Amino acid sequence: MKLSEITNIKAVTRIIGSIHEVDVTGIFYDSRKVIQDSIFVAIKGFKTDGHNFIDEVIKKNPAAIIIENEEILSEQASKSSNCVFVKVTDSRKVLAELSKIYFNNPSSKLRLIGVTGTNGKTTTTYILKSIFDNVGEKTGVIGTIGNMIGDEFIDTEMTTPESPELNHLLNKMTLSKCNTVAMEVSSHSLALDRVHNLKYDIAIFTNLTNDHLDFHKTMDDYLASKKILFDNLSEESFCIYNSDDPNFEKLIKDTKANKISYGTNADSDFIISEISFDLEGTSFKLRNQSAVYEIKTSLIGSFNAYNIAAAFIAARKCGISAEKIIDGITKTPHVPGRFEVIHFNNKKIIIDYSHTPDSLDKALTSIRQIISNDFRLYTVMGCGGDRDKIKRPIMGKIASLLSDKVIITNDNPRTENEDQIIEDIKSGIKLENFVVIKNRTEAINYAINESPDGAVVLIAGKGHENYQIIGKEKFYFSDKEETLKLINQLNNELVVK
Repeated sequence: MKLSEITNIKAVTRIIGSIHEVDVTGIFYDSRKVIQDSIFVAIKGFKTDGHNFIDEVIKKNPAAIIIENEEILSEQASKSSNCVFVKVTDSRKVLAELSKIYFNNPSSKLRLIGVTGTNGKTTTTYILKSIFDNVGEKTGVIGTIGNMIGDEFIDTEMTTPESPELNHLLNKMTLSKCNTVAMEVSSHSLALDRVHNLKYDIAIFTNLTNDHLDFHKTMDDYLASKKILFDNLSEESFCIYNSDDPNFEKLIKDTKANKISYGTNADSDFIISEISFDLEGTSFKLRNQSAVYEIKTSLIGSFNAYNIAAAFIAARKCGISAEKIIDGITKTPHVPGRFEVIHFNNKKIIIDYSHTPDSLDKALTSIRQIISNDFRLYTVMGCGGDRDKIKRPIMGKIASLLSDKVIITNDNPRTENEDQIIEDIKSGIKLENFVVIKNRTEAINYAINESPDGAVVLIAGKGHENYQIIGKEKFYFSDKEETLKLINQLNNELVVK
């Protein structure tokens, strides 16, 4: 892009300096990454303020510096004759708009499907990828577990990246000949304008339950953030929503998109019925007017019927036949850390990302529906530090009521006192069916060793994550690997005996 393209952005209110017709070399919000002839956008963050680093940025000879603070603008402008200073009303939106321009508007060059909601986002994107892969389309995925360009996997630390990284990734996908991208759209990314100005062809709403209240403060604010995605859809796009969720009316009331509902409700456009599942998979029927589709999957739980229904509708709106969609659903692999079942002798160990009250309730309720009353259910769970404290007692209560034994342990305590987190969890428990084992490895070992024959052990909260954050340090840790390590050890002991 040329530097002069800055003048086309509506949020610009004042420019100090001469805009030279230079080729911009990059868009940055991190002062450490700024290079000559790039644009630095000063963002006021939660921990640091980009305006505080402008002296350092000037030394790197950027083409322009974007600022919200008028006082800093006047003060800094005299320090550099080569750099253009630009005052804007909203630097986050400007960052997204500049990123879109710099990377050649990539979202307009492919089919972009956004998936938002508290639970089910990751699984829905994986189902979509399997469907599109099944018809020979190269597909991209952006989300919690990682990003994918066809078969190439790219690690990520954010569900939805910041706008420069996001537009760069989408551009890379277009250059790699991806036709479709299935993207998780987090509430943070909507509230912080990371996805501002992207063109979505389809947006899916899965559900809305308590989560991220450390950031949003109230459920109304949380819903308002999710609503942004649907408010900005065009008349040509599709809004696919879960009509069983009580929040859907507020969420979609202002969208211009074509609305399509799914759920068990008889008024839904696509009606889910006859859900049946066990530890091998799930089957159900999906009805649309006179057409009835019988669907089978290795994914486990009634909640996956909802994820599949949403993906099915999206794929149909993209012109894929029902037969090809159902075949792609059948071929969907298990999503890492999403209700992954490990068999050990006559016990079943389930690794699941359930880290919200709703997802934990659904996981435990699903297990209860599968196993008979003769078998015990042990649950290993904790809650993250420096995050929403309201859900801790709720999750403790759910775990206690639906489990025979709860092992409370550390999740990611971060900088918060681990004992306080555990006390918060315990405050919601009224039964005496729990133990506290703070070391997560020891907690997993206890659950597997001490649970009786035929038991099911749910290890909840971290799922695909391969780390623990204790204090400010990040340590490698995987629930699945710890489980497999213990199973291997126990099997070796049996052989020795």
